[in-house]
Amino acid sequence: MTNIDDDETSRASETPKNSASNDPPATVDWDAEAATFDDEPDHGLRDPAVRDAWATRLRGWLPGLACDVLDLGCGTGSLSLLATEQGHRVTGVDSSPAMVGVARGKLAGHPAVFLVGDAAAPPVGEERFDVVLVRHVLWALPDPGRALRHWCGLLRPQGRLVLVEGVWGTVSPVGMSAERLTGLLARLVSDIRVELLSDEAPLWGRAVEDERYAVVARP
Repeated sequence: MTNIDDDETSRASETPKNSASNDPPATVDWDAEAATFDDEPDHGLRDPAVRDAWATRLRGWLPGLACDVLDLGCGTGSLSLLATEQGHRVTGVDSSPAMVGVARGKLAGHPAVFLVGDAAAPPVGEERFDVVLVRHVLWALPDPGRALRHWCGLLRPQGRLVLVEGVWGTVSPVGMSAERLTGLLARLVSDIRVELLSDEAPLWGRAVEDERYAVVARP
């Protein structure tokens, strides 16, 4: 997973040509970025206030009882770690072998497994998970609607999607608005809840002015 600030790019398993607006970013060498990825406040969650903010939000998004969580575009596993600390079992998938390596080291001894693979079509079976968790990845996929359909098929009955997205930057914004995402979900799920996150500075390690949100959706 990743965060995008005004001068940052996002990540996904595939990143076509760079362009403005809602188009995906240029290809980034995420293996090369892995060593310093956690330096961003909301990547490594090293600041206790940032970590607590994400832990609180995650606790509200995930079921209260232990469940199986699929963390797609998991990066270095920071949210995966929080999920295991809350009692859940996690499977993380990321296209970067270096990111997966960091995540495996970070979660050694925890109930988690990490796989190298495409977030849009992860190498896992259908109807195996209670939660599909995706942060700042969907907007950069070539066909987000197709990815959402596939992810719904990975959920067990009564499962949920937890999608953290946004439109980052104010000069040349990139990303996916909540309106667009809920529109893509409308034909796939029966229940959609949007939570605005822009005003919660502890999540990002600073105040932000752009659109940041989470969607919790149930088929």
